[in-house]
Amino acid sequence: MDIAAAKRNDPAARSKFEIWLTYSGVKALSWHRWANFLYRMHFKLLARITSQFAKFLTGIEIHPAAKIAPGVFIDHGQGVVIGETAEVGTGTVLYQGCTLGGTGKESGKRHPTVGEFCVISAGAKILGNITVGDHAKVGAGAVVLKNVPPYATVVGVPARVVRIGGSKDGVDLYQEKGDPYLTEICALRERAFALEERLKNLEADKQQKEDGNENL
Repeated sequence: MDIAAAKRNDPAARSKFEIWLTYSGVKALSWHRWANFLYRMHFKLLARITSQFAKFLTGIEIHPAAKIAPGVFIDHGQGVVIGETAEVGTGTVLYQGCTLGGTGKESGKRHPTVGEFCVISAGAKILGNITVGDHAKVGAGAVVLKNVPPYATVVGVPARVVRIGGSKDGVDLYQEKGDPYLTEICALRERAFALEERLKNLEADKQQKEDGNENL
């Protein structure tokens, strides 16, 4: 199913034999299936050795305990990292440099659960025990720290919903509106204006006092 997923999602793929022979994402998933089997059989050291060998060959690091459904496609794949308790659903596409990681503050289930037929774009970071709903899309370079609704598109740092099912209607029901960095910049600008006005008034008061002393 992994080869079929690559053929379905990559227009550059010419044949299943070529995919099997040359696609690093398919190779990484094949090694992961074996490493995951060893891990479940409690050969955990051997499973880790296998996953690290696959990382050396492909540049893709997948913890052997991660649950990856059949039919996932890792496109290009260099720099992809998938954590121990991460789960990825059927039909999902992962692009190079994306991370399904933890925040470093949790125990137990501490990595994301990605639903079916999602798209995780290049460089995206999905962190913590959160859920990305089915058919959701995560934009390139986004940092996702909250649950993503099904069929939603999220972008930015931190990521925010910009579309749901192709429409912008109702996105405020799911996450905060606006860019927090823009809000902070506006607040700093207003403070700068207030300080400039105060300085102007102080200079005017000082000038009046100097003029009064000269008249005396």
